[in-house]
Amino acid sequence: MTSRHRTRSKVALAAAALLAATLTGLTAPSSTAATKAPAATGAVAATPHRVLFDNSKAETAGNADWIISSAIPDPLVQNANPTTEKSWTGALSAWGVALQRTGAYSLKTLPAGSTIGYGTGAALDLANFDTFVIDEPNTKFSTAEKTAIMTFVQNGGGLFLISDHNASDRNNDGWDSPRIINDLLTTNSVDPTDPFGFSVDVLNISTDNPRAVTDAADPVLHGGFGTVTGSILRSGTTFTLKPADNPSVKGLLYRTGYSGNTGAFFVTSTFGSGRVAIWGDSSPADDGTGQSGNTLYDGWNDPAGTNAALALNATAWLSKAS
Repeated sequence: MTSRHRTRSKVALAAAALLAATLTGLTAPSSTAATKAPAATGAVAATPHRVLFDNSKAETAGNADWIISSAIPDPLVQNANPTTEKSWTGALSAWGVALQRTGAYSLKTLPAGSTIGYGTGAALDLANFDTFVIDEPNTKFSTAEKTAIMTFVQNGGGLFLISDHNASDRNNDGWDSPRIINDLLTTNSVDPTDPFGFSVDVLNISTDNPRAVTDAADPVLHGGFGTVTGSILRSGTTFTLKPADNPSVKGLLYRTGYSGNTGAFFVTSTFGSGRVAIWGDSSPADDGTGQSGNTLYDGWNDPAGTNAALALNATAWLSKAS
């Protein structure tokens, strides 16, 4: 199976979400939650937080569409004043539009065929950004790219990783996102000894509604974009935490019945002077819109979770905007 979207009924997904919402007592986020964000001050807008979304690792292979806009590298070419997720074309457009509307973020996309670099002097070099978002990579990082990513974080950058389930190899090259991310963490030239304090579980969990831990002081769970109560897991995976390797690692959301160092669904950590976040499924960030020919589902506004707040608060924390 290379894509859960090909085997999952939209009607069934909606029914499951409705049932989950009923069981958990959660209410759906407002229709503007995905695109409306706290107003930015003039000072913040003058020095925007720079976020680079990756499209160099087959993020649109198969039925995936993990981009903020089809205008690459600059989404403003498609629409300079986006108002809704449909203003830009991509399954991550709600995420991008929400950040753009604050006036506090500058967004770009690394095009397909590009090489991830750090310190090269190129316009889309990681040194020119505060946060790098990699949603379900489907092509293995090269040795040089792994060095670039790890050095970027070590020197103060924010890294937002999103994994997916076992056997989610959308381009049939023998590598899926759990293995690609684990390879990044164990075979890089900067620190291959579990630098972030977690590993990706090689699992395919069909459905669950992970809940947030109680931590009133955590800026990801309680940030400027709202309070996070939970998320959705629709054919995804979890993470094993190893605080002995990196004591800063924290599980923020857990699969039902799990806690502590196993079954974590959303994790944060630090490395050097940088920050890291990882999510166990691409479904929560999917806004249900995208390029023609893809079958997508609105996980962003799924009533069983508060996915918009989670993605946006985490982006702010990684970018050191919170």
